[in-house]
Amino acid sequence: MDQPAPASPDIVENRLLNGRVRLRQPARGYRAGLDAALLAAAVPALPGQRVLEAGCGAGGVLMPLAARRPGVALTGLERDPLMADLARDNTALNGLGDRVAIRTGDVAAGIRALDLPPFDWAVSNPPFFDDPSALRAPAPAKRGAWMADEGLGAWTAFLLKGVREGGRIVVIHRADRLADLLSLLGEKAGAFAVRPIHPFADQPAKRVLVHAVKTGRAPLRLLPPLILHDRSGAKHAPEAEAILRGDAALDW
Repeated sequence: MDQPAPASPDIVENRLLNGRVRLRQPARGYRAGLDAALLAAAVPALPGQRVLEAGCGAGGVLMPLAARRPGVALTGLERDPLMADLARDNTALNGLGDRVAIRTGDVAAGIRALDLPPFDWAVSNPPFFDDPSALRAPAPAKRGAWMADEGLGAWTAFLLKGVREGGRIVVIHRADRLADLLSLLGEKAGAFAVRPIHPFADQPAKRVLVHAVKTGRAPLRLLPPLILHDRSGAKHAPEAEAILRGDAALDW
């Protein structure tokens, strides 16, 4: 069995799902956080099903998703070789080598480059920006995670081609890109379900989780929102805290 590489001063180790998952990430630069945790909680895959993640980074979605969903096989695609190696280390660290496979490659190369049969699920937390003029240039270590060089359309096309007919797609993204997501995914998918994610109940949503079914025809459903924080002084609202601890999930 592969063994994880020893931790270094440039790598920090976090515990997720109330300590059930170990995740090593760069001490500086992009690190998986709340968005990854919510995406992992929003994929109710069944034993025997196969899940593909586009842009898996160090495994911030794959590792908790594997812990949440025993019997599910997962494949992650990551273009940064260093992050892909970290994802492999995390796979070994969590004893998931029999269920998690990491491929080094670029979404822009298309799904055929993986040479794998279609998946039951395709999920992603795509880079939030595809227009370099829309924000101040991010730090070099974060650019790949923040900037979709080929545009959001390349990511949605990859996800659509990655699943079988009737397969399911889940994406977490900025709330202000919801119309773009529905338009791009709607080229080959439908039966949308949208869950807004609000920082507080009295503030606009900053994120959305979008679920789609390839070739689905059911009407769009706007689901009850997830509220991350309340005014009690606790770090997270009770529902959000239960999700982060692994005691609850986000179903569709």
